[in-house]
Amino acid sequence: MKITDITLDRLRLDLDPPLRAAWDPSPRGHFDATIVRVHTSDGVTGIGSGDTMDGFESVRHLFVGRDPLDIVRHVKAIETANFHGGRYWPLEAALWDIIGKVAGLPVATLFGNAAASLPAYASTAEPKPPEARVESALRAREAGFRAMKIRIDRARIDEGVATVAAVREALGAGFEIMVDLNQSWRMAGDTEPATDLATTRDLVRRLAGLGVFWVEEPLPYPDIDGFRRLRADNPGLRIAAGEMHPSVPDLLAYLERDVLDVYQMDVVLAVGMHRARTLAELARFKHRAFTPHSWTNGIGLLANLHVAAGVGGGPFFEYPYDPPGWTPARRDFMLAEPVAITAAGEVEVPRRPGLGVELDEEAVRRWRI
Repeated sequence: MKITDITLDRLRLDLDPPLRAAWDPSPRGHFDATIVRVHTSDGVTGIGSGDTMDGFESVRHLFVGRDPLDIVRHVKAIETANFHGGRYWPLEAALWDIIGKVAGLPVATLFGNAAASLPAYASTAEPKPPEARVESALRAREAGFRAMKIRIDRARIDEGVATVAAVREALGAGFEIMVDLNQSWRMAGDTEPATDLATTRDLVRRLAGLGVFWVEEPLPYPDIDGFRRLRADNPGLRIAAGEMHPSVPDLLAYLERDVLDVYQMDVVLAVGMHRARTLAELARFKHRAFTPHSWTNGIGLLANLHVAAGVGGGPFFEYPYDPPGWTPARRDFMLAEPVAITAAGEVEVPRRPGLGVELDEEAVRRWRI
């Protein structure tokens, strides 16, 4: 079997109302998605998505004509291409989709088959005042979620803490709360500095007093000593990060220096599925958690789910959800059906071979740029 072609569908969904995500410098009026299809001589097609794949045309020749099952070779080739261009990990997801289809098994089975489903947490996008966020948390619990991640704007810290306190009071100790500070990396054009360590230490201390399960990305990635200081300051609270860390050696350094409680590398944005699996196993050997970032679209979410379920990640899995700004229908607009949670609040691994992606080809045609 040989790769005969690799094609990209670039899609754009207009967002009305716009999404006012905490990490965006300005409201987001559209949502872009790039679908990667790897075509083979045997008629098996693999599907992946996640990052933009900008510039991929210049390196397509590195893969066409090769056996799609040679995954280690392809991972190394993607790493060399990434060094000179974008992040081409959606291609690896499409290759794993082929491998699963050829084997007749879900990719999670190939990665270890540790879990058939994982408890989801509602990962919100927009900073909201206390009353509005409490209302959304109550609706999320009714939908089956047992946990929610709340964003705090670095320019409105007191309001953010008040929001967390209101959700804790309204939903009680049985509903877990995570908090994302979005301080480890920046979107293009966002030149504002991160909050300093003293301010962050005080904020994390206040959140620890509210029984927050973890605080995510509280500091820029290079501030390893700062991360370790936050962990030492707050032994009852977990520190999470790593979603966009592109370097395996950097993540190994984090593991060696015991920087985090929760490792979150996104398999279609950061280090890929094969490397994330290795790092996740190492984290678990060190008695640390792996629960990947999954904020792309339903295809990227499924790629992360297969790795997390394969290695036994958790205790929660990120499920982007913040109606009306962010809904499964918006997130998964290219799929035949949005990835859903069960009545018990879990995301189930599709039992179909490969990643289990089913595209809505009409939607692909409609929203293709």
